[in-house]
Amino acid sequence: MPTKVKEAVIDMIQRMPDDASVADIMAELYIRRKIDEGLQQLDSGQELEHAEVQQRVQRWLS
Repeated sequence: MPTKVKEAVIDMIQRMPDDASVADIMAELYIRRKIDEGLQQLDSGQELEHAEVQQRVQRWLS
């Protein structure tokens, strides 16, 4: 793991409450990973049109 990533993970864990569980830490890591993936997709021009997002949401809700 690159040092920058390792340091970011350590910092994230240190900012969490002392009673944070392993599940809490894993959830936070998962959320951070998904946010980073989304930002990378935006940077590479892989965004979705508004109409496509609306169609996907409708499928999820039905």
